Amino acid sequence: MGRTCAGVVLGFLGDALLADPRRAHPVAAFGRAAGRAERLLWRDHRAAGAAHTALCAGSVVLAAAALGRALHRLPARHGSPAAVALSAAVTWSVLGGTSLAREARTVAAALEAGDVEAARARLPHLCGRDPQALDAEGIARAVVESVAENTSDAVVGALVWGALAGVPGLAGFRAVNTLDAMVGHRSPRHRRFGWAAARLDDVAGWPGARLTAALAAALGPDPAGALAAWRADAHRHPSPNAGPVEAAFAGALGVRLGGTLAYGGRVEHRPVLGGASGREVTVADVERAVRLSRRVGLAALAVTVAGRALGRAAVRSGRGAAAARAGRRDGRNHGGR
Repeated sequence: MGRTCAGVVLGFLGDALLADPRRAHPVAAFGRAAGRAERLLWRDHRAAGAAHTALCAGSVVLAAAALGRALHRLPARHGSPAAVALSAAVTWSVLGGTSLAREARTVAAALEAGDVEAARARLPHLCGRDPQALDAEGIARAVVESVAENTSDAVVGALVWGALAGVPGLAGFRAVNTLDAMVGHRSPRHRRFGWAAARLDDVAGWPGARLTAALAAALGPDPAGALAAWRADAHRHPSPNAGPVEAAFAGALGVRLGGTLAYGGRVEHRPVLGGASGREVTVADVERAVRLSRRVGLAALAVTVAGRALGRAAVRSGRGAAAARAGRRDGRNHGGR
C-alpha cells in the first residue's frame, strides 16, 4: 500500500476512534485565518471574493504540496514514515464522520426524551437552520438532511480528493468547503463576495456527491427507491451536490426531505425529495440515517484507496513500458552503427 493510502486508512481510523481533534483543530485555525483575511479583503463585488478564495485555498494547497515535497526528499527510512504520518494527520483533521454521527444522535436522544428545547439548542452544531422555527418533526428532518449532506462534505468528498491529489487534495477540499460555509451563503454581505467560494465548492464537491449518492443507493434499505428519488428529485434541489445526496438518502430510507426551511430569519420553500413514496421523517430515522452514513463512509474509503492504488500501479506500469520501448529503440540504434 502506498504512503498516502496507508495514511488515509490510519486517519480514517483515527476519526472513527477519536472523532475530531479537540484542541488546536487545524480547520478551526484555518477558519480564523480566513476570517481575518476577509476583514482585510472584503469588498462588495466578486473580484474581491475571488481573491480571498484564491489566497485562502491556494495557500493551503501550496503549503501541503511543499511539505509533501520536503518529506519526499528525505531518505526513505525517514521520509516514508513521515509521509504516512502526514497523510494520517491531515485525513484525521479533515474528516468529520464520527462527530457528525455523535451530534445527530445527541439531538435524536433529546427528541426521544421529549426535550424539544434541548434538541433546538443542539441543532446548530449540525446545520445553520433556525431551530426556533422547527417542531420535533422538523428537527428530525433537519438532522437527517444534515447527515446526508455532510456524509458527502465531511467524509466522502475529502476521500475522493485524497485519492485524486493526495495530501494537497485532502487539505484543499476541506479549505474550499470551509470557505463556502463561511462566505458562500446568500446573505447581503456575501451575495457577491462569496460567489467564488460557493462556485468552487460546487465544483470540488461534484465527484464526492455522486459517489455518496451511488453508495447510499447501493447500501441503503431500498436501492430502487434511492435511484428513483435521485433521478426524479435531485435536479430540483437548489444545490447541485446536496440534491443527489439528499434525494438518494430520502429514497433509500423511504422518507420525505425538503420543504419549507428557515435560515437566520430567511424562509426558503424547497422541493420535496422522495415525495413519490416517502413518509414523514420520525426520530427513529435519525439512527437509520447515521448507520447508512457510516456504511457509505467505509465503502468510500475502500473505493478511493483501491482507486488510488490501481491508478498508481497503472502509472508505474506505463512508465515501465515506456522505458522498455526506449531501451529497445536505443538497442536498435546502437546495433545499426
